[in-house]
Amino acid sequence: MDMGLPMDDLIRISLISRPKETMPQFRQRLTEFWTQLLRTRPDEFEKVYAEATEFEKRGDGYCRHYLVENTVIPTLEAELQAAGMPYDPIDRDETYSKYEAVPPEWWQIEH
Repeated sequence: MDMGLPMDDLIRISLISRPKETMPQFRQRLTEFWTQLLRTRPDEFEKVYAEATEFEKRGDGYCRHYLVENTVIPTLEAELQAAGMPYDPIDRDETYSKYEAVPPEWWQIEH
């Protein structure tokens, strides 16, 4: 009996730019990271549901939020660490429904 999160619950992950990295540089690294994930792990990429429409300014850098299925988090953490992509600690207790991932705050990722 699985006592985990329902499949509709999404977890927010927040990817962080490197110190003093410009928005275009950060955007390029994000594009490269997600493209690599799509090419090498398409099943896991399908569990990435939405991307925030705006970059968040954070100190001297930026942050970008994503909503993902709980089951993909271990894979994402390993891939983020391997890519040297900083991210905030992931709070699996703070869940979102797919109904909260709507414009204008979120883009649903086409699969």
